[in-house]
Amino acid sequence: MLQAIGLTSTPRRDLPPLVDDLTFEARPGCVTALLGEPGSGKTTALRLMLELEPGRGVTYFRGRPLHRIPHPGREVGVLLGDVPGHPSRTVRNQLRMLCAAVGVPASRADAMMEVVGIGGLRDQRLGSLSAGMDRRVGLAAAMLADPCTLLLDEPTAGLAARERAWLHGLLRGHASLGGAVLFTTDDAKEAARSADRVVSIAAGRLVADQDAADFARTRLRPRVAVRTPHAARLADVLGREARAAHRVVEIVEESGSRLSVYGSNCAEVGEAAFRHGVLVHQLADETGDTGAPVPPVPQARTRTGSGIRVEARAEARVEAAAQVRTSPGPGAVTAGGDGGDGGAHAEPRTGTGSAAGSLPGPAVTAPAAEGRAEPSGEAPSGPGPASAPGPPAHVPGPAGRTRALARRARHARPGRTAPAVRRVGGPLRPLRYELRRVFGTAAPFLTAALVVAVSAATALVLARAGHTPQNRVLAAWPEPFPLPPAALGAGLLGALAFGEEYRYPALAADRGTVPRRLGLLTAKLGVCAALALALGALAVAADAAALRLVFGSAPLRAPAEWLAPAASWAGLLVGCAWSGVLASGVFRSSLAGLGAVLAVPVAVVPLVRKALEGQSAYPAGGVASRLRALASAPWPPEGDRFVLGALRVMAQPVGTALVLSLMVLLCAYGFTGLRARVRW
Repeated sequence: MLQAIGLTSTPRRDLPPLVDDLTFEARPGCVTALLGEPGSGKTTALRLMLELEPGRGVTYFRGRPLHRIPHPGREVGVLLGDVPGHPSRTVRNQLRMLCAAVGVPASRADAMMEVVGIGGLRDQRLGSLSAGMDRRVGLAAAMLADPCTLLLDEPTAGLAARERAWLHGLLRGHASLGGAVLFTTDDAKEAARSADRVVSIAAGRLVADQDAADFARTRLRPRVAVRTPHAARLADVLGREARAAHRVVEIVEESGSRLSVYGSNCAEVGEAAFRHGVLVHQLADETGDTGAPVPPVPQARTRTGSGIRVEARAEARVEAAAQVRTSPGPGAVTAGGDGGDGGAHAEPRTGTGSAAGSLPGPAVTAPAAEGRAEPSGEAPSGPGPASAPGPPAHVPGPAGRTRALARRARHARPGRTAPAVRRVGGPLRPLRYELRRVFGTAAPFLTAALVVAVSAATALVLARAGHTPQNRVLAAWPEPFPLPPAALGAGLLGALAFGEEYRYPALAADRGTVPRRLGLLTAKLGVCAALALALGALAVAADAAALRLVFGSAPLRAPAEWLAPAASWAGLLVGCAWSGVLASGVFRSSLAGLGAVLAVPVAVVPLVRKALEGQSAYPAGGVASRLRALASAPWPPEGDRFVLGALRVMAQPVGTALVLSLMVLLCAYGFTGLRARVRW
């Protein structure tokens, strides 16, 4: 149950609010359309419901506002605009990354791709998808966590008639198993044809909240549907008679042989045709013009191997997809209640993986090779035979499956939960998400290749000059440069950690901003630190190999002390990566994160050097022994050496500047997260 109460947007200067005291509900098991002209406040209403915009009012999802739900993605599936994903990421990688974000198995991504009919596009990049396929990816992402409620903003915009019919069939299947569906549209015919209830708004205010049948009868114009081989002649006759009688009649030519006559009735049209000898094949009054029914979407072909495989019907694919639902999850709804949802209404339902089995016709699987569709009854043409692994198993129809689910819900014992998508929780969930986000694109590999190439070239130039210390040669760090290439690469990877989240907000679909959770920040810091260390080791190894290849072993001498330089190198790389992570999280931009990394040696280091000029009035010797006295557990004497090495690194101007910058950025990140939490 979705209940929106008193939604009011923030008033604009000298203008009324876009949404003004809007109250309605979307019931479970029903598809609800939010109808209004462009600019009437439909999208703003959805954003207010999702708490993406400031305003007044509250929206309850099964009895709880969104900010009181621990995992909003498991309760509400959202599709606002295009898919918020990196254009170079593949469809499969995008959905697997979102699976890790919402805490469901990665196999759920493959199941949902089959449900929405994009199994053949799993390796396609998001930037190369058409509008229809992009919408299917968005639906799959919205339904990954098996949400009870779906909110969709103009889901059929720009789609062909058959794509719209498929999409509404999928939404109908979700609602038939107890889910609530709310979509916005500006097409009254679409709302009357596809929804159970129609909520009409104008200028942000509620106009009517009606059943689809009442809406079609009272708010849509009646028409006379005419089919005749002489459509142009009949239209001219009706127009002349209307002008002669001083009546307002609108005549729309739907096709070569079809007319829609508004402002008249069957008797008047039939008598006019009889008087003028016009042959009429069909004449019918239609109360509430919902348009002609769209034919079912034919099955599509995908090329696999040497032959062409005809995809199974939607019900068979859904039955296979539902196999991932092996154990009840924490968000499952019991037959007798909703598992501690306060006053929320209990809604026995299964997951979306099964909901799509209620489609009225077969779904489309996107063509991978040819892009043509054939009716399911036709044999596919191609160089190879259609692969048929065996006789298809009997799949119950949508009505039979729904009745079976209802019987299971009625006979279920109290407290027993219905099957649900298995949840994958635990502290490693943010780490899985971050790993899939990082390695889902070519950014880390391209960065590593560029850093290695620039670092090796710089090291060769420094070795040829002959007056640069060996440590700086291996690090490819000339004196005039603020940072070596490896440190810049580490800072760039760190800046992308949060910068990509705000540019392609995969985590922000339901809350409008990237969540400031400690687990997510820890995962990003840990992954970026590991990438920075690996990048630094790769750069040093490449520099050493290039020097040995060009100059032999002369520039490479065994260092007398390697631990302190290695620790300094690791600290520099990790510090730059963390600065990029925190700065991009604070300023919500990758460029700002990279700018913060460059600001440390350019702006902060000179200030630190100026502050450390001159001799200290009091010696700082014996720090390690005093720290050992403060420790709760004694450490071995060798620990003093590591402590002194770390303090020596931090005492350097660059180390001190990095530590200060990290402290400031960490405080700023915590402050912005606290502000967001107080606002919610």
